[in-house]
Amino acid sequence: MAWDEWEQLKAEALRQRQDSARMRLNGTDAGGGGGGGGAHGSSGAPGTYGVLKASQKDLAALGRSAHTLYNDLWDRARVAVPTSDSAATDLTQQGFALGADLQHVSTRWEEQLKSLMDACAHIANHMHVTRALHDGDDGYIARRTSSIALLDAGFDERVGAPGRPNGVYGEQGKKKE
Repeated sequence: MAWDEWEQLKAEALRQRQDSARMRLNGTDAGGGGGGGGAHGSSGAPGTYGVLKASQKDLAALGRSAHTLYNDLWDRARVAVPTSDSAATDLTQQGFALGADLQHVSTRWEEQLKSLMDACAHIANHMHVTRALHDGDDGYIARRTSSIALLDAGFDERVGAPGRPNGVYGEQGKKKE
């Protein structure tokens, strides 16, 4: 094999690897890996879209996870702040420049921790509220749909078999003369 041919094969292999690694914004891979469909959906067919589905069980699990993370951060990550603050004060009093730096790190840690804990609390509360709202919406939709179906059955002559009276009206009695 000639050296030029070897270089050409290497370049072609590199080009194929780069092509396969490029992001595709209009669909997902055939293996069903992540990402969502755009205008063409995940199947690539125009006009088809995926279904967004989140069950109450999913929402509750997400809320519980956020609440658990909040509690873990409160119990474990917060402990470092008082210890760091006292160490920073002690180092500063002894004349070490490191004390001010440690105080800066401690302050930033506390700010970031509070921000993260707020986000966890927000997620947990939002999932709780979302679950309650959707429970109410589901009940409302079920009530409205069932009453519409009953009303439709009374007006729809196709409810009974062709040529038979509509059973919604009950049995027909004899006409009074």
